[in-house]
Amino acid sequence: MSPLLPDTFLKIPLAHRGLHDRDQGRLENSLPAVEAAINAGYGIEIDVQMTSDSQAIVFHDYELSRLTTEQGIVRRHTLAELADVQLQGDAGPVPSLEQVLELVAGQVPLLVEIKDQDGNLGSDVGPLESAVGEALTGYEGPVGVMSFNPHSVGAMQTLLPYAPRGLVTAAFEPDHWPLPEQRALELARIPDFARVGASFISHDARDLENPRVKELRDSGANVLCWTIRSPEEEAMARKFAENVTFEGYLPAVPA
Repeated sequence: MSPLLPDTFLKIPLAHRGLHDRDQGRLENSLPAVEAAINAGYGIEIDVQMTSDSQAIVFHDYELSRLTTEQGIVRRHTLAELADVQLQGDAGPVPSLEQVLELVAGQVPLLVEIKDQDGNLGSDVGPLESAVGEALTGYEGPVGVMSFNPHSVGAMQTLLPYAPRGLVTAAFEPDHWPLPEQRALELARIPDFARVGASFISHDARDLENPRVKELRDSGANVLCWTIRSPEEEAMARKFAENVTFEGYLPAVPA
């Protein structure tokens, strides 16, 4: 098992992709969204994608069109090219992982989700994980890494052994996931937790009553969840999970 999450990850709600609000010009995973979360005292969850020169940028989608003023596949652009791509709503350029780390600077807990680069949550991983490991080496502050792809988490076991590692998990209903049915059914059982040395999961809040989630928590794993969008959803989720990843409302921050 990897190191356990610091207690702050279990006490302070985590702003999903930063404290984003498109109407306020704070697009998801933007520096303004990260800064707003810091100012409000929330932890932060971000996504990282890979550039064509194997660098880590903070961005959720595999394509640019939904969130930027440009078109195209993210990983076909270099880090320098993406630094000139503007996010919609005057939220600034697409940030690198290094820029976000410099801004957060250990002020609040930071959870880094490594987006799958294999296509089927398979074994074709490595360059993005290496970039994340390099960026986080020497970072001072509460930080954890996680991925839907267990192979990514396994790679981080070698690249960043002192950082808490987790799996992003769900029911993986075959009708709703672009995966081969057998792979989806396999992942739903969360079979890789021990193999990749994980210490936590971040589970789909709609599936928190899954017996496997309880089994992991009873064994000592931390259980976070995604994505909570109201106080009512939060109250329900906290019956099963130790903390929430939220958006669209402002949960209470413990004193």
